[in-house]
Amino acid sequence: MKKKIFGLLVIMGLLTACGEIPKLENGQEALVSFEKGDGISVDDFYQEIKTQYGLPVLITMIDTKVLQTTFPDYNQEALDNAEANIKDIRSNYKTDAEFLSDIQTYTGFATIQGYQDYLYLSYYEQHATEEYIKKNITDKQIEKYYKENIKEDIEVSHILITPDVTDKMSEEQKKKAEEDALNTVNTILKELKNTKAADLETKFAELAKEYSEDGATKEKGGSLGRVNTDTLGSTYQALIDAAYSIKDGKYYTEAVKTSLGYHIVLRTKSYEKAELETVKSKIIASIVNEEMQTNSSVAINAMQHYRNELGLKINDSQLNTAFNNYVTNLLSNALNS
Repeated sequence: MKKKIFGLLVIMGLLTACGEIPKLENGQEALVSFEKGDGISVDDFYQEIKTQYGLPVLITMIDTKVLQTTFPDYNQEALDNAEANIKDIRSNYKTDAEFLSDIQTYTGFATIQGYQDYLYLSYYEQHATEEYIKKNITDKQIEKYYKENIKEDIEVSHILITPDVTDKMSEEQKKKAEEDALNTVNTILKELKNTKAADLETKFAELAKEYSEDGATKEKGGSLGRVNTDTLGSTYQALIDAAYSIKDGKYYTEAVKTSLGYHIVLRTKSYEKAELETVKSKIIASIVNEEMQTNSSVAINAMQHYRNELGLKINDSQLNTAFNNYVTNLLSNALNS
């Protein structure tokens, strides 16, 4: 739609720029003339396309101007991100024609450049929203997040037992492989249970070298090293949660299941929690990410904030009403979603 209206406006500009402009009976400039009867004026044409297509194009133009003015230093990064995204998607196609066909089918944009322009504005809007959230984060929020979510580093070891399951197995064979893995887990847990506290770390390392199927850690006694809540990624989240639920020198008394298999977890050491100032930037990034994920109206409010900062005023009353209704409906839908 944006390309359609842009094309129409270009045509209007070309027509009005070429020589003497014919007039209609009412004195308005004629975009279309007939030998018999009255024609179509430029004003009538503008009014028609404004009503049908004007609002989305106007919003794009407004927000592009607002963002480029408010965050001029981000312009090149937004351009680069959009171009890189297009290049990455394009690599999946043999020809530009195939790429363009899917762009038109799945995005509604008439051209590749049109879709790239959309991505450019989207990156800009995300950056602006993140900056808006940062601007409104209070010291109280940061302190609360620090107290509730920032933990001390700990040292953790694990023994990984992976069920020997393949896609070619029958359900019965898969079930048997799971049972075998759990039997191994229970054997290890039983040995740990019968180990004196003073010997637990040494015994755990021996069992890791004997049983663990994590090739990267088994020869190190299963040691994952010094970790925190986000060190190992989402795959290990259940393992890390288990480790934080026990004390130093203790092992988790049940197997922890992840997509890798079954983990037996030992916590060996704790460090002092980092000072707030040391992790403040990390906390702010986390709060921004959470707000972006959970607050469906924050991007709308952010753009309204920046529009208002520049003193936005739409002088066409019809478009102004349509714009205000658009924002109101966006917020209403976001709050009810």
